Order: sequence, then structure tokens, then C-alpha cells
Amino acid sequence: PAFTVRLGDYPDRTAWDAAITEATAAHSPDLIVSAGFMKILGPQFLSRFCGRTLNTHPALLPAFAGAHAVPDALAYGVKVTGCTVHLVDAGMDTGPILAQEPVPVLDGDDEETLHERIKVIERRLLVDVVAAIATRGVTWTGRKASIG
Repeated sequence: PAFTVRLGDYPDRTAWDAAITEATAAHSPDLIVSAGFMKILGPQFLSRFCGRTLNTHPALLPAFAGAHAVPDALAYGVKVTGCTVHLVDAGMDTGPILAQEPVPVLDGDDEETLHERIKVIERRLLVDVVAAIATRGVTWTGRKASIG
């Protein structure tokens, strides 16, 4: 299922955290994918769905965390960037990494061309990770996570 719980509809992040936690819990999810969500989830949500929430990121974390990963990679002049699928924790793009795949930075790349190439790989990687977790599960200890 997909649904919307808008942050702006609540007086503060704590109220939003409670609302999104309850809305999600109503579906009894085995796994939550927050790809493209662009919000840091609150402590109530994370305590309830710890280890079951995935996110994608258009860089090889821990490099270039945050909302400007692609322009940051281009500005830095890296020759390779990529995408990451990780478990969500309380930080910004700091959760245990489940899978990564490199994407070369080509001469003449701009933010749009590089981001489009990353998104193609990122989508496939996310589907692969979800399928693997569905069949084999996920475990983690501290920063280290593994599928099956």
C-alpha cells in the first residue's frame, strides 16, 4: 500500500512521527521502502520499525550523504559514484548498508545525465534487495548488515 502523511498537516515533528507510525502500523508491513521520501523518520517510527525500513541514496555512502549527493559528487570531481540501499536509522543516510553499485562519472556529465544513470541502477538494485530480503531476511550488528 501507499499513503500520505504530510508533515505540514501536523503541529510538530513529534505529532507527525506518531501519525506516520500509526498509519504505517495499520498495514502491518514486513518491509517499508522510503525511497525518495526525503525526510528523517522520528524515534517512534524507528523504534517500531527498526530493521524493516529501507532507503536508497544516489551515491556510494558514506560519501556524499544528504540531499545534494549528485551535484556534490560532480563538484568533488570523483570518477565513480553510485547508489546505495541501506537500512534507515536516526541519522541522514547513516544506516547500515545492504547493497551498493558503482556508476562511472563520464566526461561531460551534468547533474541530470549522471542522476538519470544512477536512478536506473538504483531502481534495479532496490528491487533486487527487496527480493533478497523477502526470501532470505536481513540481519545487522552495529554498522554491518547482511542479507540472508
